[in-house]
Amino acid sequence: MTQSLLDSPYVVKAGKILNTKEMTNLEKYFAIELPGQEDLAHDPGQFVMVSLPGVGEAPISVSSSPTKKGSFELVVRRAGSVTGAMHKLGAGDTVGIRGPFGRGFPTKMLEGFDLLFIGGGCGNIPLHSLITFVLDNRSRFGKINILLGCKTPETRLFVDELTQWEQRSDIFVDSTVDQAGPGWKGKVGLITSLIPGVKIDPKRTYAVIVGPPIMYKFVIQELLKREIPDSQIVVSLERHMKCGVGKCGHCQIAQYYCCQDGPVFTYNEIRNNYEAL
Repeated sequence: MTQSLLDSPYVVKAGKILNTKEMTNLEKYFAIELPGQEDLAHDPGQFVMVSLPGVGEAPISVSSSPTKKGSFELVVRRAGSVTGAMHKLGAGDTVGIRGPFGRGFPTKMLEGFDLLFIGGGCGNIPLHSLITFVLDNRSRFGKINILLGCKTPETRLFVDELTQWEQRSDIFVDSTVDQAGPGWKGKVGLITSLIPGVKIDPKRTYAVIVGPPIMYKFVIQELLKREIPDSQIVVSLERHMKCGVGKCGHCQIAQYYCCQDGPVFTYNEIRNNYEAL
């Protein structure tokens, strides 16, 4: 097989599951390697197409940083036939991998700026890839503020890492849940309630938002009030990618195909198509 064919976006590579971990009732962690091949070589914010013979194929965001070598990580929400079948797999099993696909976060453009990360729900999965990349290259970036939200304490992701981040003196971390559960002593409220607690220099701040579509409207409103420029608000859009190569049209927003032109955009790029988010 020639190198050009190996690099084809249509070629399915065999990914070996190294280990798994239940993260919540719906989300499961997978560490995967591509035996005999190089690292995935993805950018934070990109996704892969994961396939199971006889079941189908689904787009899954990569949750690990490209600084992680030897394997990559996925956190998969059980939401359909493919993801449901994946939840039954364990160490030693194999899945098909195509990709990575899409335009990831503009890490070079973010260098030298203060960063405000705002994540909600499953959006914390692709955002985790960027946050860990930034923390692994801490000296390249300015102040770092991380705001995370989810529905309930039981649906929180990356809890162990979040605890470690909260103990660091070189970053600020705050989190909230929509609804408190028994024993929860943290904050309760929408993710927007955390924004006033962050000191922002708008001219030197990039805000990165990843979460459910309803979250974007209200978070962006708050950021615009803080005078962060449209071009410095970065979003990753949720769309159901079917092919990954811009052919099927399932992920189209106006002139954009999210699987190729996105899923990461600056707000000024998609502002005129905001109602389609």
